Amino acid sequence: MLNFLPGPLLYLISAVLLIINTTIWSSLICIGGLIKLILPFTSGRVFITKIMNRFMWSWATCNGGILFLLANIEWDIEGLESLDKDAWYLLISNHLSGFDIAVQTYILRNNIPMLKFFLKKELLFVPLLGMGCWALDMPFMNRSSPRQLKKNPKLKGKDLETTRRACKKFRHIPTSIINYVEGSRFTEQKRARQNSPYRHLLKPKAGGIAFTLSAMGEQFTNVLDMTLLYPEAINKNALVEVMHGRIKKITIRIRVLPVPQVDDKRYFSEPQYRVEFQRWLNQVWVEKDEILHQLINDHQNFLASNGKPVENQ
Repeated sequence: MLNFLPGPLLYLISAVLLIINTTIWSSLICIGGLIKLILPFTSGRVFITKIMNRFMWSWATCNGGILFLLANIEWDIEGLESLDKDAWYLLISNHLSGFDIAVQTYILRNNIPMLKFFLKKELLFVPLLGMGCWALDMPFMNRSSPRQLKKNPKLKGKDLETTRRACKKFRHIPTSIINYVEGSRFTEQKRARQNSPYRHLLKPKAGGIAFTLSAMGEQFTNVLDMTLLYPEAINKNALVEVMHGRIKKITIRIRVLPVPQVDDKRYFSEPQYRVEFQRWLNQVWVEKDEILHQLINDHQNFLASNGKPVENQ
């Protein structure tokens, strides 16, 4: 482990290693995507997809190796024991940092199928990374603003169509789809601006998971609710902190929930139906907020009992 090195040097080493790791595996995934594009048979495309998922597994595993080099991380994880790698899952999670994806893919890589992400359409044009995500059949969403929707109402159904097309591809092989339902990374400033009723979370948005459940709900085995916390990086950029070797602990709690049924026709035509679904999601978020609050209190109590300064929340 290299955590004895100065922070700036650790940052440089980690940046180089992360770039090399992502470049290698993204390149191989892109090649697989091009091969899959020209294959005429579904069975052949499924076979190539399995190989590319293995490449993504390798990327996640190498990220874990880089993390091991940077710091002596204590992993505090509950909820992995009941998961199945041959099942279909919809994973919902709070979102703290650009580091979340690396953590979640690494921790879950041997317990559930490799994660698929809903991505902003602009990310498609990121060299290698964008094409790699396209090759893995990850859906790119338009994310039209209210102003754009008002000007062009036809855009309203585009994301639903994109979700349905993507979910059709996921029917042939066990898949885990992750949705950060807050729609943005958490910061205290965003929480205050939203006037969020939660102490450690932004308001959840139901539309994305409603799209997914309406397109593929009957195929999902369970909804997984993941709560993620970096105790040393509360109100800080966790990616920057870990690249400097300052993250010492990562806490994860996973709850297995039943899959709610969503009728897309009713969801988009009946306001009360949407309210009921949002109420279900809000309750999940209330419980998640309480989990986070307890974890943060436990961390503060641990610091206080050891005579260490307690971070301001």
